[in-house]
Amino acid sequence: MNLASLSASYLRARPLQTGLSLILLALGVGTIVMLVLVVSQLEERMGRDARGIDLVVGAKGSPMQIILSGIYHLDAPTGNVPLASIQALTKNRMVKRVMPLALGDGWKGYRVVGAGHDYPEHYGAKLAAGRYWEKPMEAVLGAEVAARTGVGVGGRFAGAHGVSGQGDEHGAAPYSVVGVLGRTGSVLDRLVLTSIESVWQVHEEEHGPAGEEDRRAREAKREVTVLLVQYASPLAAATLPRSINSQSELQAASPAYETARLFRIIGVGVEALRAFAVVLIVAAGLSVFVALYTALEERRYDLAVMRTLGASPARLFGLLLAEGLLLALVGTALGLALGHGFASALGLLLSAEQQYPVTGLAFRIEELWLAAVALMVGAAAALLPAWRAYRTDVARILAQG
Repeated sequence: MNLASLSASYLRARPLQTGLSLILLALGVGTIVMLVLVVSQLEERMGRDARGIDLVVGAKGSPMQIILSGIYHLDAPTGNVPLASIQALTKNRMVKRVMPLALGDGWKGYRVVGAGHDYPEHYGAKLAAGRYWEKPMEAVLGAEVAARTGVGVGGRFAGAHGVSGQGDEHGAAPYSVVGVLGRTGSVLDRLVLTSIESVWQVHEEEHGPAGEEDRRAREAKREVTVLLVQYASPLAAATLPRSINSQSELQAASPAYETARLFRIIGVGVEALRAFAVVLIVAAGLSVFVALYTALEERRYDLAVMRTLGASPARLFGLLLAEGLLLALVGTALGLALGHGFASALGLLLSAEQQYPVTGLAFRIEELWLAAVALMVGAAAALLPAWRAYRTDVARILAQG
């Protein structure tokens, strides 16, 4: 009988202690794995969505809210900004490009975003079917929107008030779907894209027919929600935000700074969970130590008999060490499976809420380091019992019976 099978048989003989050690280790490893998977995927997705956008300009309010609403479409916007702001920023020598967005409506929980063709092009989007919008009230669906709603090219829908689309429906101004985007892995997958003119038209028609004078008055009051800005030079980062924030109606927010601040806020909870998981792993190591040390006292006579039958001290040392490693190996495997299962369950929950997707099918290199640490904990917990087994006094133990 080899060491692994012998160790396994001893562990099966103590199901309660073995099970407790496995549960503690699996929960600790699983919690850390889930945190690694979720946080890393969120950082990657948010970094991808903000890539190439140096500044977001919106109405006065919280810079964090401007970023969450303007780039990630996870919050309500702070308000609208005058249309003249586009021309003012476009003429600024420190600005390379301005992408205006008009928000305010939604459809089945997905946001309707008025934008130019440069917005999907910024994310490298490709059409899976149809074409881009060319005139008002034409829309292009993100890949996730099309898949979940079952609407494709040729379909029609009506948006509703509110970024979640839970308000009154604009039944008198339906959109025609003229295209569907291929999956990009970016925020575009969860958006309905149309022209800014469509967003204006939907809300202006709510006020009924307008004469020439009223139409001109409405056009003069037209606004957009946010402006996504790319710098023309690094010098712009030092001067442009200050210049914009000095204007009474505008607020400039840096995606890099606000996203880092967001993850610092989230990081407090993440670190607390990670610390709790480390405590569980340490507790699992102590449980393994207590289990093996207690079992050693019960098996001293058996170990002495094994010595008389030809087992070397090194073999007894290896036997106890193998038990600790086997416990750690099984607990780690269960923890990895548990962590990926937790991440998958969270991903399903976020998907149902139409939020940032998370998958448990991903793998991170940090998991290998975590598995190595867990195995080291098992080995360390087994060292003292293994050393005592190595120094077994065969004659004294047999004499005692």
